[in-house]
Amino acid sequence: MWISPTLTLANDHVVLEPLAVAHSRELEEAVREGEIYRHFWTSTPSPQNMRADIEGKLARRDAGDMIPFAVRSAFTQQIVGVTTYYALQQEVPHLEIGYTWLAQSAQGCGINPAMKLLMLKYAFEELGCAAVGIRTKWSNQQSRRAIEKIGFKLDGILRASARHKNGALDDAVVYSMLSSEWPAVKALLHHRLASSSQ
Repeated sequence: MWISPTLTLANDHVVLEPLAVAHSRELEEAVREGEIYRHFWTSTPSPQNMRADIEGKLARRDAGDMIPFAVRSAFTQQIVGVTTYYALQQEVPHLEIGYTWLAQSAQGCGINPAMKLLMLKYAFEELGCAAVGIRTKWSNQQSRRAIEKIGFKLDGILRASARHKNGALDDAVVYSMLSSEWPAVKALLHHRLASSSQ
């Protein structure tokens, strides 16, 4: 496999560890916070579907299409969410970051930029990716703002190519970052994290 399924990434803010069924209970608690799974525009699983969601991601890992992580806060040592590498294309090389959700208390406190710093650094500096993609639904304004703030650039909009949990169609908003853009983004992320720690 191109990326080891046992890959762990860590910095002073967050630890990304291999997702496992054993994380189910902690993730069920994390997703109950603010009932974020009720937001129709996200793919966040409900507490009742958490184990099945994890098992689905592990099946994709075993098929070589995904590397899923449990997100652990380095400050509280609690599991606060999930993120993944997926759409793995070693021949380019290229991958996407997605299927990401964070507990309400882990939002807006530096966890997301710390995660992206780790994942982008590994993708560009260890895997040699030419580009890294990320996408969200048109209606998920919070996610779009976070993606743009990190430094991803808009590639385009795929109309009527995403579906919400309630069955409604939505557009997919596709972003990417090139390897040539990474040094500037890396410096920006380090600055953001240093500012959030003060």
